[in-house]
Formats: sequence, C-alpha cells, structure tokens
Amino acid sequence: MSGVEQTRRERPHERVTEDGRRVREVLTYARRGSRFTPKQQAAWDAHHDGWVIPDAAVDDPGFSFATWFGREAPLVVEIGPGVGEATAALAATRPAYDVLAFEVWTPGVAEALGRVADAGATNVRWCTVDAVWSLEHLLAPGSVTELWTFFPDPWHKKRHHKRRMVTPEFASLAASRLVPGGAWRLATDWAEYAEQMVEVLDAEPLLEGGVVERWDERPLTKFERKGLAVDRQITDLTYRRVEA
Repeated sequence: MSGVEQTRRERPHERVTEDGRRVREVLTYARRGSRFTPKQQAAWDAHHDGWVIPDAAVDDPGFSFATWFGREAPLVVEIGPGVGEATAALAATRPAYDVLAFEVWTPGVAEALGRVADAGATNVRWCTVDAVWSLEHLLAPGSVTELWTFFPDPWHKKRHHKRRMVTPEFASLAASRLVPGGAWRLATDWAEYAEQMVEVLDAEPLLEGGVVERWDERPLTKFERKGLAVDRQITDLTYRRVEA
C-alpha cells in the first residue's frame, strides 16, 4: 500500500512536453460543478479534514496511502463511487479493510462523506486525483485486494469511446496492481460497453473471469434503479488476478 518508488510524471492536466507545451490528456471523466447543497456542506465540514486526501499531498515523494488510513490493512480501491451509496454499505461490512475511493466530483464526495459517517464506517478515504494516474504512480504492484468499478461512464458516442476506462492499457495496469487471486468487480447498464469489457478483460493474460450473477452484496443504487426503469440490462463481471 506504499507509494511506488519511481519518477512520477505530472498529474493529469499538468503534463508538459519537452519543448514546454502543455498537453491536455484524454481522461475517463469530465469534471462537473462544485456547488454543495447545505447537507453536503455540513458533511464536508465535518469529515473532509480526516477522510479526504488533499491533491497536493500526492506530490510528496514519500506519500503513502497507509499514512492517511493510519494503519496497514488489506486495500480495496473503488473508482467512481459517485455519492457513495455502494461505498458506505460495503465499507461498513468490511472494517478490517481500507477502502480507497477515487472520485473527482466534489459534491459527490461530500454527500458520500455523510453516507459513510451515517453507516458508521471509518475505513474509507477519498482521493480526487485521477484514478488511472494514481494506480500507476501511487499504488505498488500486488497491493490491491479488490478493485470496484461500478457503472463507469459509458461514453456512448463512438467518438468518445477513447475515454472509456476499460481499455487494454488500463486492464494491464489494474491487473498488475491486484494481489494474486484479487478480484476486479465491475457493473454496467450499457450492453455494448459490457461486451467491450468482456473482450478487453478476456484478452488480459493476468486476468480470468467473465460475466457473473449480480453481486448480492452490492446495494441497489439510485443510478442502477434509473437504468432498470428504462429497461437497461445490468451486467456484473468479476475477474481475478492469476499468477504471472
């Protein structure tokens, strides 16, 4: 769970070419508004100091997520938890695990802080730095017990497919960060994206798995209910890291 000992490239939106030009990178998300509701503001004020890792902290060469959790424990990584409905429910039943949630939408983080607090879970930390960059530069190979990617943005327009998270490059990176036997759990309500996920993940030599029955521990979230309301098929997948 310690940081990766290597020279880090700049965080996304900060990359500079050798001739000094700034380059805008292709990201898997779009940043949304930052205005809080009163309830979100109250949760942010109460919990962000202890549970939200400042972006600037990751630039410290000695940065370690374990420092922010205050212990060494098996690590679960969730990418894109939104308002934390699944995060709160799953973390509360896993007190022996640390749950690291990557979410760039700060009102979502604020709402999730309140949900996790209400669930009595103290084992979640949020990071608003790009998740792909963080897995590459801040998490060591074989350091993640489980990876959760529930309903990532499908970027359904063909010209936006390059922004999807589940690509061969990311699959290779994610697989390398899992412990042997560690699970990558995914869910999507976009059938075409589910097909792409299967194609990509089946081709990754460090992973084995496929489409599974709905994970019964994953709570039915507001987002999932919306998908079901318009007759979208929900697809759950689980892949596990095999020995290299």
